Amino acid sequence: MEYRKLGTSDLNVSAIAYGAFAIGGTMWGGNEKEDSIKAIHAALDHGMTSIDTAPFYGLGRSEELIGEAIRDRSRDKIQLLTKFGLVWDGSNNGKGEYFFDATEDGRNYPVYKLGSKANIIKELEESLKRLGTDYIDLLQIHWPDATTPIDETMEALQRLIEQGKIRAAGVCNYDLSQLKAAEKTVVLASEQVSYSMLNRGIEKDIVPYTIDKNIGVIAYSPMERGLLTGKYFKEAKLKADDHRNGYFGQFEANAVKTFLDTIAPIAEAKNASLSQLVLRWTSLQPGITVVLAGARNAAQAIENAKAMDLTISAAELTFIHEALSKL
Repeated sequence: MEYRKLGTSDLNVSAIAYGAFAIGGTMWGGNEKEDSIKAIHAALDHGMTSIDTAPFYGLGRSEELIGEAIRDRSRDKIQLLTKFGLVWDGSNNGKGEYFFDATEDGRNYPVYKLGSKANIIKELEESLKRLGTDYIDLLQIHWPDATTPIDETMEALQRLIEQGKIRAAGVCNYDLSQLKAAEKTVVLASEQVSYSMLNRGIEKDIVPYTIDKNIGVIAYSPMERGLLTGKYFKEAKLKADDHRNGYFGQFEANAVKTFLDTIAPIAEAKNASLSQLVLRWTSLQPGITVVLAGARNAAQAIENAKAMDLTISAAELTFIHEALSKL
């Protein structure tokens, strides 16, 4: 595993980090507790010391599973990255910006974006309890909230840093103007954004800015939620309540399959999976500090961690780039 400094913070994070959205179960067709905990243990044992989660993932379940999984581990050897700002429990009392309805156990939960100071403090305390820790390594706003001034949100994060409750502050899904506004109030360690072979929009503006300002980029959905593994063109099936049934529809399936068939020989020559090739490629892109990779069982976690063992030559990178240009 390779470890990288996150922005100007004192955090050293694993280049491949464990993404804990899927183990929450919500929007992913449920989860298996025992498999999830084994996946976290395997990730840690194979050098993925950074774990990214959020209160919304499983409506608290993801954080609880992580807290249980790391209970007997050395806390100072793990970097916990979590978030705030998606409220589903009604505690916002109508405040914030309506986002969407989440469904869990047959119930609908209206989800609101809320980045107010009071909500940040509330959510942080809840996360600390679920995770079983007294500090968070990186606290990130999950989505921009148009109803709360950015400086209010960032001032609250700065106070939490000063109080020692968080080590560093980050944002997620901010556009360039929002990123610049946030930087006026707090020194950001990172920006977490969607980035993959099929979704490279941030290369135009976000990446140049973060490189210039030394802000780490945490790439989520590098596998496009499993589409780039190639297995959904074969035998894999999705449960009816899995959000990917709709998510995959944004891509031209035949073009993606042709692309994966084109680069597959590179993976095969290295005795690697397509997943490993895709993750390693993502980790090598300019400005990308951390690549999030989800895993629902130990085998998947180990496979993700071992992606960093791959060497991709300049010629192979050029070949992949040329194949991408045809999408």
